[in-house]
Formats: sequence, C-alpha cells, structure tokens
Amino acid sequence: MLAGAAAGIWLVWAAADYAQVRTSLPVLLSEVAPPAIDRGLRDADPPRAPRADGSSPLRELDEPFLRGSLIVKFRPGTQTDTRRALLAQVDSTGGAPVSYAPFEVVAIDPAADPEEAARRLDVQPDVEYAQARYRVYPRFVPNDPLYSRQWNYPALDMERAWDINQGATPAITVAVLDSGVAYRAAFVRYTAQAFRLSPGGPIFRPLGPVDIPFAPAPELGGPERFVSPRDFIWGTAMPLDLDGHGTHVSGTIGQLTNNGIGVAGMAFNVRIMPVKVIAGDWDLIFGSPSVGTDDVVARGIRYAVDNGANVLNLSIGRLGPPAPALRDAMTYAVSRGAFVAVAAGNDAETGNRVERLAEFAPEIEGVVAVGGIGRDRQRAFYSNTGSYVEVVAPGGDSRVGGTEGAILQQTFDFDLVETYFRGPAQYRAPRFDAFTFEFLQGTSMATPHVAGFAALLIQQGITAPAAIEAAMKRYATDLGRSGRDDEYGHGLINPRATLRGLGLAR
Repeated sequence: MLAGAAAGIWLVWAAADYAQVRTSLPVLLSEVAPPAIDRGLRDADPPRAPRADGSSPLRELDEPFLRGSLIVKFRPGTQTDTRRALLAQVDSTGGAPVSYAPFEVVAIDPAADPEEAARRLDVQPDVEYAQARYRVYPRFVPNDPLYSRQWNYPALDMERAWDINQGATPAITVAVLDSGVAYRAAFVRYTAQAFRLSPGGPIFRPLGPVDIPFAPAPELGGPERFVSPRDFIWGTAMPLDLDGHGTHVSGTIGQLTNNGIGVAGMAFNVRIMPVKVIAGDWDLIFGSPSVGTDDVVARGIRYAVDNGANVLNLSIGRLGPPAPALRDAMTYAVSRGAFVAVAAGNDAETGNRVERLAEFAPEIEGVVAVGGIGRDRQRAFYSNTGSYVEVVAPGGDSRVGGTEGAILQQTFDFDLVETYFRGPAQYRAPRFDAFTFEFLQGTSMATPHVAGFAALLIQQGITAPAAIEAAMKRYATDLGRSGRDDEYGHGLINPRATLRGLGLAR
C-alpha cells in the first residue's frame, strides 16, 4: 500500500477524534527558518474546522492491524523445538527477540488472518500470550502574555500549587511516548510518495527526495533539557515530530513558565524524554518503516523505564481486542517505579468503545486513565466513560467556549505542515521549523496535566507509582454524581489540595 502511485497512500480524517482550531496568536520563528516564507497569522484567518486525529492510509480505510506478523510471548523455559512446532501451527517461519521487549515478532503468511492465528497460539499452554499487531493513534479530537488564555491551569488552581512546588526539578524525567517532539534543529532528506486524501480522490504526486527543515520549539528549552531520545518508528536516536501532537503534549507537561513569553506548563523544570512510537501522516508519506503498533509502544515503554523515566505520558490509544503486550509493558513500568498517565479515549459519541491502553488502569496501581473536561468542568463531549476512567483533567471542549474552550499550547504552524489541504496543485513539502500556539482538544490534552502533576508529587517525596495514584484520587475534586462514577472517575485532579492534604505546603 505504500508503494507506487496507483496504490498511493490514503489520508482520511475521522472528525470525531481530533479537533484542532486555528488562532490568530503570534508565531514564533525558529533560527533555521529561511525568511522567504510568510509565517504571519492574519486577523482575518477563520477558526480552523475540526480535523481528524491523524487518520491516514492505515487508520481509516485499512484494517486496524498489520498483516504478515504476530506478537508472541512464550512462557519461560519453553524449548526451541516446542516453539518451532507451535509456530508451525500458524505456518510461521519464526521470528526473533526484539530490543526492549519480552516477546517476539514472528512472521506469518500476509494472506492469513492475524487475529485468528493469534487466537490459535494464545490457547497453547506454552504461550503466555499472542496477539495481532494493532495500530496505535494519538487521542486528541479533531507573566506569560498568553497565560490568560490558558483556562486549564486556573481550573486546577495551579497558581497556588506552584506556590508550594515551583515546577518540580531537572532530576525528574517525564517520557513522552508520542509522535516525537520538536526538540532539535536538523535537515533530513526523505522521499515523498504519492497519496490520496479520500477514496477515489485525486492522487497527490510523489515529490521524490525532499530536504525537510526541523527546529526546536522555542518554549520547550534547550538541548540539555531532553534526555535519551529514541525513535521506534524510523529506528533512530532522533525522534523528530512530523505531526505536532507530541510537541503540543510536551508543552502542557513542561513548557517553560514565568519567562515572559508564550504559555505555561505544569512541571516546567523537569527533563523530557522524547520516545516516538506513533507515525504521523508525513511519516507515512515519507515511507516510515513502522506505523506504530502495540509492540512498538510496548518497546517504547520499556525503553523509557530502562533509561530512567520517572513518569510516562501516553496520550495515545487504540480500539479492538485487549492488548496483553501493553498490559505487560505497563506492569513492567510500575514495577520499576515509573508512574503512567494514559488517555481514556475520545469515542464517547462514536460508540464509547473500550480504550485498550486505558482499560488496564484499574488493575495496575500506578497507571491512571484520564478523561477530559471543558472549561465548565463538565465532561467533554468526546471523553469516554466507563469503569476504567479514574480521574479527569482539562482536555478542552470547543462546544463550550468555542475555539478558546480547547487547550492552548505551542506546536507547528500547520499552514506549513498540512500543505495537502490546499489540493494537489498547491501541495508541497512541509516544514517543521516554524511555530505558533494552537488550541487542541481531546483526552490527549488532558493526560499531560496528570503526568505533570505526578512530577510535582515526586519532587515532594511521593515517589511510588501506587502512592501517586492514591494521592491523586483521594484529593480530587468530586464532579458528577457523588463519589466515583464512570464519567469523571474520582474527579478533577487538584494539585494544590493534594500537596496541602499531604502536609507538603510551605
């Protein structure tokens, strides 16, 4: 599907999952951006229409899993001959262990049904689990001068919480497992393939080799702030963001604060570990070797923990059947002392389907599933409900407050990224070296509030993942029905009340 102009690549937006709204806020320019491009935002620019969640060729029109391979974890002590015999039952030629994983990715016939093959292996006594490789996606819906437009921090009483803990410390590392982060300057040569925006629509021509500029987001800090970067999509140590989602999420966690420019972040002194585990549309157009699947995310989780992350932010998710590889990875994370915040999902109006990362939160202490609220403190229209929702945080709701009812943070200037929306005649290579402030909404935007809050608690000496979760729940502001409920979980996180309730106030 990624080869040739005839097959092309499908980019189809699923409007229920991602809303990103254009603003007329000033653009920040990077040092490496050539001056010939006009990056100004005009007052006449209308709010951008809701956009999908990065739906792409492999997200909307294709199957939710990859064909031709499976994830298999054998029980300890299983002999080589037994493994071969079991794999032969699904006509597998075998596989090999992969880095940062207790499982193997084994090859099967591309024409075979991977779900059926996984079921056949999963019931075998020597197999701990077997599953198809399901795709994972971002979970957002289609004295700082701009701080006054960030309603989310006053909703959490963060000004008084910062009086108690001023943004944590660089000794704490938050891993952002996402589409990458705009953390460094680079020029990278890619080969742009042909693709379509819709079934039967015009084919966007292949651009061939293109040199793409990248720059660090100005308000995320210098290179010393970013530790142990890793890209599991391209297989490199340079997790560049070709989407904007991971950069926006990172801003809510750790945007530089009280620096007289732009916007604020929850834990603005922490170090950030960018771990790229999902592919944006440009990754796919450029032919990335991975699209982001369960096994990729599971490896990213183990990588982050093994390299010193104290907190993991997973503003990502997937639907479909349960994901034992992800349960395994999150259990590993908390066993090594890392707290995990995961998005509860944005499917409330499209079936409220179970979010397969978040569903493990109730059974794993130290993993917290986060729903979203709007500025009116009501559940956002998209935010999933269910027994796995544990707390809520500001995720934004454009139905309450319009454009500014979403969450404001720095990310790319999408006029220079989403060039394909101009049509085949105007389509050109993107740029990832110019920035603006964008209002986005979704449980993706709610989750980093919880990750940043966890970093504040760790700084105050609450370090065990289960203790962090217990503190968040105990002092959450109850919303909805009295007590825990399926819309709000235990309620809206309350950093100041938690710090005071634990006797940590100065």
